[in-house]
Amino acid sequence: MTGGFKDKLGEGGFGCVYKGKLRSGPYMAVKMLSKSKTNGQDFISEVATIGRIHHVNVVQLVGFCVEGTKRALVYEFMPNGSLNKHIFAQEGTIHLSYEKTYEIALEVACGIKYLHQDCGMQILHFDIKPYNILLDENFTSKIFDFGLAKLYPKEDSIVSVTAAKGTLGYTAPELFYKNIRRVSYKADVYSFGMLLMEMASRRRNLNVPTRYTSQDLSQIYFPIWVHNQLTEGKEIEMESATDEERNIAKKMIFVALWCIQMKPYDRPSMNKVVDMLEGEFETLIMPPKPFLYLHETPSVEHGLNSVKTCDSTESTRDIGEIINEYTPRISI
Repeated sequence: MTGGFKDKLGEGGFGCVYKGKLRSGPYMAVKMLSKSKTNGQDFISEVATIGRIHHVNVVQLVGFCVEGTKRALVYEFMPNGSLNKHIFAQEGTIHLSYEKTYEIALEVACGIKYLHQDCGMQILHFDIKPYNILLDENFTSKIFDFGLAKLYPKEDSIVSVTAAKGTLGYTAPELFYKNIRRVSYKADVYSFGMLLMEMASRRRNLNVPTRYTSQDLSQIYFPIWVHNQLTEGKEIEMESATDEERNIAKKMIFVALWCIQMKPYDRPSMNKVVDMLEGEFETLIMPPKPFLYLHETPSVEHGLNSVKTCDSTESTRDIGEIINEYTPRISI
């Protein structure tokens, strides 16, 4: 099917993806899983999860193969690759207009909304990021890689997890708190917000230098910087952008800032996110500043309108502490 695995499409922590072709004609992407540390649980999770999903904005699983310890997942082929290479400047990639970027963002939001609300079971992805958004020949976006996904009954608003899941920079902060392993679908909302921010700004949210102080945080963490710009009434620098493109980017940033609020109940549901993206920018309320100390973070409830003070006895870990803890293990 793959011609001896001769055409590699990509490689990640899960293994490698190769281009293949079915005897009936269509091209496929074959994801060969590396030896699992979880007894194949990631393989089982992906097959069980994506096998029941049928949505235009989720990559379709065609089938799977098991031979001894070797496991492979066969997906529809996505000729334009991952979103990652199109939103960050790279040679040889197609430059996406802000209009198309917005369309892709809305499609991803609709896909996540389907997973959370419209599927037979509530599906939490736990790894929404640019690498896991693929683009077909028409640049329609599709959510990919359900190796970390979990299925829960729809009535379960809070679910248990045994360990932190996802990718640093996109993972919701509640998944990093020690002894806190009860999360909700708002973890995916946070990840989508981080993705949306990068799509709007066309730069990475986190740019960690070798040395930095807490005073540098607003410079290395884009969401804080852009929130400061907006609250001070300053324009966001965008090269050769029209007024319409600036408005699109600004709306995406506003929605992203709501999604990445520190406390899960301050984040909107994906249904609300879709409404905000489809609505007029003028109807959006300015979000609170992201990643304040938790005891200082304003809580916004009841339609994202009222503000209250949070309990000062709660955890006070901020993004700076998280960066310090995890920086040796990542490269940005």
